[in-house]
Amino acid sequence: MKYLTRSEIKLNEIIQEAKHPASGGIVVFSGDTRNHNKGKAVLYLEYESHESMAEKMIEEILNDAKEKWNLNYAFCQHRLGRVDIKESAVAVVTSSAHRKQAYESNIYIIDAVKSTVPIWKHEYFEDGSVKWGEPQTV
Repeated sequence: MKYLTRSEIKLNEIIQEAKHPASGGIVVFSGDTRNHNKGKAVLYLEYESHESMAEKMIEEILNDAKEKWNLNYAFCQHRLGRVDIKESAVAVVTSSAHRKQAYESNIYIIDAVKSTVPIWKHEYFEDGSVKWGEPQTV
């Protein structure tokens, strides 16, 4: 699977990939599009990216996490293009022998992706305004 997609993120398929006989814990994070931001009604989001650079950076983040936490599985997929309300814009799935490593690595991955990977968000609001997403904070 690619790390960037213009299609719906298929969480059930990713979870099945994460199942491993040595894993006692699988952690799933789905960053979903919500219908508001700072008091304004959001209609949808659009994401764009420097795709080749983003793919490489996500792979490096995943490899770092696998090594640091001794993971059996780590995957992150981020949407590009339009993402409607209640749809997953980004997903991270990790599995390891113990839950603590699965949780800690999952948080590390999403924070690293949001703070370093060249993926940009446009928010489209009900009042007709459009805004570039603000820098992500960890």
